[in-house]
Parts: sequence; C-alpha cells; structure tokens
Amino acid sequence: MSPFGFSTTSEELVKAFADKIKGRTFLVTGTTAKGLGAQCAIALARESPAHLILVSRTKAKVDPVLEEIASINPNVKTTFVTCELTDFDSVRAAAEKINNDSSIPKIDVVINNAGIMNVKDYTLDKQGIELTFSADHVGHFLLTNLIINKIIAAAPGARIVNVTSRGYGIGPFRGDDYNFSDGKAYDGWSAYGQAKTSNILYSAELSRRLASKGVKSYAPHPGAIFTTNLANHLDESDFSEIGKVAERNTGKAWGGPSNIKNVSQGAAPLLAAALDPDFDDRPGSYIVDCQIVTPHKYATDPEAARKLWEISEKLVGQKFDF
Repeated sequence: MSPFGFSTTSEELVKAFADKIKGRTFLVTGTTAKGLGAQCAIALARESPAHLILVSRTKAKVDPVLEEIASINPNVKTTFVTCELTDFDSVRAAAEKINNDSSIPKIDVVINNAGIMNVKDYTLDKQGIELTFSADHVGHFLLTNLIINKIIAAAPGARIVNVTSRGYGIGPFRGDDYNFSDGKAYDGWSAYGQAKTSNILYSAELSRRLASKGVKSYAPHPGAIFTTNLANHLDESDFSEIGKVAERNTGKAWGGPSNIKNVSQGAAPLLAAALDPDFDDRPGSYIVDCQIVTPHKYATDPEAARKLWEISEKLVGQKFDF
C-alpha cells in the first residue's frame, strides 16, 4: 500500500518519485496560474523532467506558470498549446500541433485536469453537447485519443490521468440522456456528477483497450480545494444542494462535507496517479488521498464504460480502434 495520504503535498510526492520524472515528458491540461494543473507542472519541474507541455485556453493566464518553471529549473523545456476543450476544432488543432512537433517524440504522462463545475444554467457547447460533459470529458477524450500514438511510444510505463471528483457520487453517466432532455431534466450538480463518473469510466476503458500496449489510466479525486478557479462562482448554499441531488439520482446518502486541502495537497493525488508504481497492478482505478478506493458500481460498470466510449466517438465524429 502506498504510504501517502490526505496531507501529502505535491512537493513530497515528486521528491519520492524523482526517478519517475527525470528525463520524461508530461502533458497537463488546465494550467492556469494557481490551479491544480499549474501546481502539478511546477512540482514536476523540481525533479528535472525533459519536457512539460502545458495545454490551456489562454496563454496570458499560464505565463506566470511558465515563468515559475523557468525560475525553478531553466533546463526544463516547456511548450504551451492553446486549446478550448469544448471546441473540437480547437482540440484537433492542438492535437495536430503536438503530433507535428518533432521535439515531442513521446509523451510519458498525460494529466487531463481541466474542468468546470455546476454550471447553473443549461448551456451547450458549439457542437450542441451539454457544456460540463463536453469540458470535463468529451474534449479530453478527443485530445487524448488523437495523440495516443505519442503516448504509446512512451510505453511500457506511460500513464493517462483523468482527474475526477468525489462529485461522481452525485450521479451516473446518463447513457440514454446525456444531454438532459435538451435541458428539461437539467441541473448543474447532476451534470457535474455525470462528467466526473465519465472520467472514471473512461479511465477504466482506456486501461482495458491499452493493456497490451503498456499504457495505464487512473482517475484521481484531488479533494475539496476552494482556492482554485473551479469553485469561485459558488457559495455555501450551492454546496448545500449536493446531498439532495445525489440522493435523488443514486438513492445513496452524500456523506457530508470533505475536509479542506490546499492546492499542493490537492495536486498530490494527481501526481500519485501519474507516478506511483504501487498502482501498476490496478489500472483504471479511482484514487482518493493517494490511495485506491472502490467507487459506486455505476462508475465501474464495464457496459457503461463501453457505452460511454461509443457515445463519445459519435459526439466527436471519429472512431478510435486501439
């Protein structure tokens, strides 16, 4: 069992697994300054990776992160890639840039961290997909699958980390109604629950499909962190609604609030999912406080994972047969 837990910091995690970082290439999405993705990239820089690829919407919001990485370790190569995950033309352009970059022969670890939470009004992306599902799952599905050959080139030992949340417990993947009956059945927390369940199911299906190629995938929950942009539009009354929505959707009690972490502690489970060899024999796992935890059955159902894959292919208009 991994010795790490709730209070483990990202600095402690990278120091423990320095040999899994040195000379390797990492891609992180959602790297705006002061967020979890930025914290992961900054922590990794301390242990001399060869290359850090930071994928985000707005370079100006990532420039402080690139500057901090340069100040920590000027020998680390960095590449910024613009990508709006809810715009599949933007995702395809980002993937093309990565695939055509000769300085990126392989990608050892992908950390799909970008996401949104509890969008209160029913909103569609430019393709007509509910926005949270698009931002938190479908965009990452497309980006990751388009660059999969660079990830496979790093195998065995390559990993894909799809950041989930305890919020998966708010509700399952709605395979027959992922767009909430065109908004008639919509609420923001149910949309978040669906997206976060999808992160776990996608990790399991990726691990199944890539087992023979030596690539593993994991779905970590960072913890409750209120200093990033993810929750800055929410107040206490918003969070008080979660229990009622979760019980309505799943028949299960929510279980009360989580203890609060700082950003460094929140990034640690993401880095554990990316680096810890104790997880090698449990690909597709859900990780909480740097430990493997068994989620609700609807988040581990192989049929739901296959259906999610097929629907995701339909939504992006491309099949992936690896």
